[in-house]
Amino acid sequence: MKKLTFVGAGSMAEAMISGMLKSNLIEKNGIWVTNRKDDDKLIRMNREYGVNTSYDLEKLFSNADAVILAMKPKDAAAAITRIKEYLTEDMLIISVLAGISISSIEELSGKSLAIVRAMPNTSAAIRKSATAIAVNKKVTDHQKKIVKQMFETIGLTTFVEEEQLDAVTGLSGSGPAYIYYLVEAMEKSAAEIGLEKQVAKQLIVQTLLGAAEMLTKTSKSPEQLRREVTSPGGTTEAGIKVLEAHDVQHAFISCIKEATAQSKRLGSMLNTEAVTVKQ
Repeated sequence: MKKLTFVGAGSMAEAMISGMLKSNLIEKNGIWVTNRKDDDKLIRMNREYGVNTSYDLEKLFSNADAVILAMKPKDAAAAITRIKEYLTEDMLIISVLAGISISSIEELSGKSLAIVRAMPNTSAAIRKSATAIAVNKKVTDHQKKIVKQMFETIGLTTFVEEEQLDAVTGLSGSGPAYIYYLVEAMEKSAAEIGLEKQVAKQLIVQTLLGAAEMLTKTSKSPEQLRREVTSPGGTTEAGIKVLEAHDVQHAFISCIKEATAQSKRLGSMLNTEAVTVKQ
């Protein structure tokens, strides 16, 4: 890929740019970035990453191999309508817009385009994202390979059907926040049982890293690993009993289901707004 254009210069665009440059997937002079009106952000990205920035649509899209839609979802309809005349059928269109369907992008562009829809998460900033990817029928096997390489620069990737992306949003898209919420509780409990804040943080983070590594390295299920730690009459069992009494596992299941449902609701609303803007 020789030229890649980002429409939107937020944290996800920056994470992707950083990952691709560190992985030598593309030269910095092959990346072009624009946004709606934040000059300071474009100046910083040019200075920090050496990428091209511009508001000139001809310069941005001329001979671009791929275009990444990375603006805020609420701005998607207006942005796509503004740039659609510069999108061509030989370009690969990659969307990281939560809730905006492939069909909405097709309708807004008014063209038959190869479109990829991806759902990374905020851990992309440290190249540890879990990214799910869906494509339309226009995307070739070669383009799928390019997209896979692109998102692997910020973490793990997997291909799914588009209708599964709401579930991905509820599970891994919002997932980091659930872990941070758990850590908040662990830090509060550490303070109440007399541990210093910095000591507690180190212990909590290492515990999470160790547990994640165990899940990665072993074929054992999470339930089996939990049972191996939970000795009868021991401290872990005492703690687990409290979690069970408060039905914490069911609360997490309900949490993910509700986040998935909200993703569907927001997607429906955004897609309806997109069609309205076009009309």
